[in-house]
Amino acid sequence: MIFIGGGSLLWRAVRSAANSGHSVDLVCVRPEETCPDGFPIAEVDDVNSVAAMIEAACSDDVVWSINNPSILRAPVLDLGLRIYNIHNGPLPAYRGLPEIAITHALLNDETHYAATLHEVDRGIDTGAVLDVEEFPISPQDRFQEVMLTGLRACHTLFERNLDLAVSATLTPVDSPSSSGGYYGRARLKELASHRGNPGFERAANLGVFTHLYPELAAALAVPATTESVHS
Repeated sequence: MIFIGGGSLLWRAVRSAANSGHSVDLVCVRPEETCPDGFPIAEVDDVNSVAAMIEAACSDDVVWSINNPSILRAPVLDLGLRIYNIHNGPLPAYRGLPEIAITHALLNDETHYAATLHEVDRGIDTGAVLDVEEFPISPQDRFQEVMLTGLRACHTLFERNLDLAVSATLTPVDSPSSSGGYYGRARLKELASHRGNPGFERAANLGVFTHLYPELAAALAVPATTESVHS
């Protein structure tokens, strides 16, 4: 199987697959990724440019997209492989970048959230939903807590569905018919208008993720006042 993505969530899945006896044929990451030894690696800025390598390496027709910042396009989507993405968010309600989706979920005072396993199609987070791991959001939970719980839910989905993916026995589950919302970088500029929202402090408390998401942290930062600038 092929893995595409980055970060600790990706490598936890890679190790889990290998420890379960599955073949890790290739792991596609960005050039800046820190990679553990023992796995075949392709360091590429655009994974779509190495479709031929992916096709040649894949031994079981399975591709996992995990914490993957790239949008998969042709020719990767034209290879006929089964491509699965694990999204840190409920679909279709919160499509897009997980960090921006979680921020808006807290601003929307959501009481539940989820990670979603879905097929990859030509849209962004629009493929058939295959499994969902839901969890509650308590009134005390901040961005950090929701993100961490979501990451754990993502790995739970991977482990629960790994063998089913290899055996091609995953089937779609019912999901809301609503198209939901898309939370990409364009939504960052509207965050300043939510500073009066009761959930803003929780949404803006990125905790350990502050340095990982500098654009989001900057969009959520309270501007310095004239007095503070000259003090």
